[in-house]
Order: sequence, then C-alpha cells, then structure tokens
Amino acid sequence: MQKEVEKYDFKLIKRIRIRIHDVPGAFGKLAVELGRYGAMLGDITKVDLTSQHITRDLIMFFDNQKQFEETKAALEKIKKCKILSIEDEVLNVHRGGKIEVTPTVRMDNLSELRMIYTPGVAQVCNYILENPEKVRDLTSIGNSVCIATNGSAILGLGNIGVHAGMPVMEGKSVILHKMAGVSCIPILVDSDDADRIVDTLEAISKTFSMIMIEDIKAPLCFEVERTLQERLPIPVFHDDQHGTATVVLAVLIIALQMLSKKKEKVSVVINGAGAAGLATCRMLLEYGFKDIVVCDSAGAIHKKRKEKMNIYKEALAKVTNKKMEKGSLKEIIKNKDIFIGVSAANLVSKSMVRSMNKDPIVLALANPIPEIMPHDALDAGAAFAKDGRTVNNCLVFPGLIRGTLDARVSKITYPMKFAAAEVIAALARKHEGVPNFMKLSIHKKIAEKVKQTAEIGSLWRKKGDYHV
Repeated sequence: MQKEVEKYDFKLIKRIRIRIHDVPGAFGKLAVELGRYGAMLGDITKVDLTSQHITRDLIMFFDNQKQFEETKAALEKIKKCKILSIEDEVLNVHRGGKIEVTPTVRMDNLSELRMIYTPGVAQVCNYILENPEKVRDLTSIGNSVCIATNGSAILGLGNIGVHAGMPVMEGKSVILHKMAGVSCIPILVDSDDADRIVDTLEAISKTFSMIMIEDIKAPLCFEVERTLQERLPIPVFHDDQHGTATVVLAVLIIALQMLSKKKEKVSVVINGAGAAGLATCRMLLEYGFKDIVVCDSAGAIHKKRKEKMNIYKEALAKVTNKKMEKGSLKEIIKNKDIFIGVSAANLVSKSMVRSMNKDPIVLALANPIPEIMPHDALDAGAAFAKDGRTVNNCLVFPGLIRGTLDARVSKITYPMKFAAAEVIAALARKHEGVPNFMKLSIHKKIAEKVKQTAEIGSLWRKKGDYHV
C-alpha cells in the first residue's frame, strides 16, 4: 500500500479537461502518450458524452513544470483530441484558505440570541469572575491552540516569510481539527527577534490552552520555546523538535523489535544538528539509547570541536560521542546500526549504507527529498528503511496535543512523549513502518495514553517524588 501512495508523491497536480473522439482505442492512444512522458494518471471522471465525443476530467501528477509542459504539448498534437481547460488542483484546494472560525451553538431566534449574548452572557462573565478555573469549561479557551510561526524554516522550503508559510499553518490546523477535534488558530509573528516573538505570544497567551511554535529556524526556536515555557503556565510545544523526535522513537521501537535488537546495545548516527536533530538525540538519550554520535555539515560533534559550534551543540557534545569519533558523515556512519537523517537531500550513498553494521536501520527524513531513497537503502542491505513521508510528525501531534489539553497540565514531559511513541509502536501492524495516519482511532488512543501519563505525573509531582 505504501508504494501505491509513494508513486503519486509528485510536486504538481493538474486537472485536465479533455475532449476526445468517442471511438475504440482513442483513450488508449491518449494514455500511451501520457506514459511516454512519465506523467501519472489519477482519477478519471466522465463529464459529458455526445454522439461523437466524450469529455473527461483527468487528474494528472507531474514531477516538475518542464514535464507538464512537454506532456501538454504532446496532447495538443493528438488528432481528434482537444484540451478544454487546465486547472491547478492544489491551488483550488487552498483557494479562500483552509480554515475558518464557526460557532458551535445555534442562534436561530431572539431567545437564543439573549442567552448567547446580552443579557444572558453577563451571567457567564460573573461566574468566571468568581470561578476563574472554569474559563476553560465555559469558553473556547480550553480547546484552543495557538500555532505560531515567523516563517523562517517552512517545511523544507526555508526562510520564505510568514505569508508564504501560512498555508502550512492552515494545513496543520486542519489536521488538528480533523484528527483530534482541536481548534487551532495560526498566528504570524513577522520577526527574527526572540524577545519580540516571546513578548507577542505571551501577550496573547490567555486566549489559548497551549502555544505551538512551528517552522522557526534553529537556534532561535530553542530560545523562544525555553523562554515561553518559563513564563507561561500552559504547555509550549515545538512540533519540529518534539513531534519529530517522538515519531522517530516510535519507529525505532518498531524496527528494533522486528530485528530483535536492544536500544542499549545499538550505535546511532544522527545527521543534522538543527531543531529536529538535537531534539531527537535528547529524546533517545532519555529513553535509554547509549551510543549516539551527531553530525552536521562540519562532521561529528565532539567536546573538543571548535568549528561551527553553539551552546546547544556544546551541551550535546558533553553527553554524546563518548568515543570522541571525528570526521565526516561518510566516516562516522561506518559500523553503525542506525542512521537518522534530518538534514538534506542525497547525502548518503549505497556504499555508505553497506559500510554500516549488518541489517542496519535507515531513517532518511529530509524533506522533500531524503538523504537516500528507502529502496536504495534496502538494496544496499538495510533491514529497515523509511523516509519522511512515512516517519512524519503528523502521526504524533494530534493525539499528543489532545491528551495534553484533556489532562490540563502546564508542560509536556518526556514520559508523555514516550507514552505517545509506545502507543504508535504498539498499534503498527506486523512489518508496518507506522500505523495508518488516517485512522481516527490511532489519535484517540494516543490521546488517552498521554492524558493518563500526564495525570499520573501530576500526582507524583504533588508528592514531591517525581522529576520531569
């Protein structure tokens, strides 16, 4: 099933309305021409039928604009075939935006208006004034999450700004609402100054029960998250860090079980020392992995390295690479059991995978093009290989956020993230990389376990014998 999904993972999606002569073999000739240029056919819908012609809508998938133009030119040369219109399917889906604010109550008559607004609303205002803890029950705050970005590290596209990044924020909002019933409001903060971002989000924080920062470049994101969490009594969650780290842990649990390997015995190399790489490393260390080396563009990170270091890499160097390995990724990957890539495209070759220990695990998660394609890693001897289309944080954050909101805790802890990862691993069917994201029951079960873990943690902290 995964291969069926992956073959349609192209950059351009077009709806082409085409009229062809209604005779045997006409559509077959059209399909052959499409195949000659490598275009992929999706849904085919009959629009109109006359005595001589049939009009169809074809959903087409293309690798790039050049392939689309070449295919279009070829179609135009086919006799008794006419292109009537071409529409961009992706732009059509996004037109007008993907989210809106809608009421949850009816207001069909004057009586309902008086309860929703004045004079009835005063009763609710006074009740909240006397019972501040009830604000989450009697307003939308209890189910509202702020998703904030400055547009500096948007989903494989880089620093494209807040407006160009807004479709991504809307997309995550749709996922949260669909999969977990959470209302998510995108906030665009057009600044690269940590203090200004933090001050802005702190000032509006009482509108929400959680702040979710998204697609903010490292190391700025670290400072924003840390400072916000210190100031606010509600959870602050950075999905690029903690969502990615959690789903990576889930997939490693699955892979290690399949291969009968132990987390304490395997060696790991992580390529990429940005938000996702550093958070993944910390997550694995907390979970019990022992042997981890992190690489960046300057090679292995270690305690004596001076080049391209910062306070976050220096802290990481104190708890990783205990053998003081030095060199490039090509050198460091040798004799490792696990490769985790959160860096850039095509950095790993088949020969590099062959240099790893027998039956290695390869998670090449760079978007949109991975460090190595999974099929190439498998050809080179990997026992388990996945990319970012399968190992994606969208499997984590809906349930994790739902469970956190339901537990009404002030922070998301490692035990809560471990719980989410273990549920994901437990729900994956045999030989699956991860469970099916589209199953609502998956997110519900993650939420239930996260809530339970959070509540247990709260009880322990009250007794003073539990530390995050």
